[in-house]
Amino acid sequence: MSTRESGTSDEATSALVRKYRFTSWFYDILDYPWERQYRRWRPSLLSEISGTVLEAGVGTGRNLQHYPPEANVSACDLSPSMMRIATKRAKKAACQVRVLCQHATRLRDLRSNHFDWYIATFLFCVLPDHLQPLALAELVRVLKPGGRFKILEMVYSKEPRLLRRQKLFAPFVEKVYGARFDRHTLEHLREDDRIGITEARFLKADTYLLIEGCKKPAQHAEAEEPETTTRSFRKSAQKVRLNR
Repeated sequence: MSTRESGTSDEATSALVRKYRFTSWFYDILDYPWERQYRRWRPSLLSEISGTVLEAGVGTGRNLQHYPPEANVSACDLSPSMMRIATKRAKKAACQVRVLCQHATRLRDLRSNHFDWYIATFLFCVLPDHLQPLALAELVRVLKPGGRFKILEMVYSKEPRLLRRQKLFAPFVEKVYGARFDRHTLEHLREDDRIGITEARFLKADTYLLIEGCKKPAQHAEAEEPETTTRSFRKSAQKVRLNR
């Protein structure tokens, strides 16, 4: 990373920390209308998770109580204010949880090729586009070869009525959470041939996008031709369109 890129990254990180220092006081209250939906999804999203797990962007720790006992979770977030709330929730989890104040773009205390799973729910829609490749590079670094990931995002709908509602709420969502519905997470994942996307589907309407995949074994990533990789990503993109 160049000095200029590093400076831009640090500025964006500092801005998010400042935002969540305030937002953390009201986060769970503000999020309640959406949490009524999310709490129905969390058990099924996390029920199969086991082994060493990194949850990046853990926020206030809403996911933690849904991990099975056999999971060993490292939960990280860039906001100390959010982490204090997550630490309290970690005490009620059925699994072992270690809470870390780390940015998803710079997981300095986490070993390479260590985790079986990488989980992120609504993290990447908060990260500006210029930070997404940094976070995805860390995803690849910390996952074991063959390690799996689940990334849940919100994106703009193609349905006119729903799109109008999203655009109405978009300024509030960006101001309070730093989140946007026009991030390009799936596109960034497609561009990395060390990653295989196994499924991309919508959980509700065409707005809540769940992306699942894995880190390819090193020899497989090296051997695979670019065109073959491109075809696999095209299939994933087609699956998204079919689920709309």
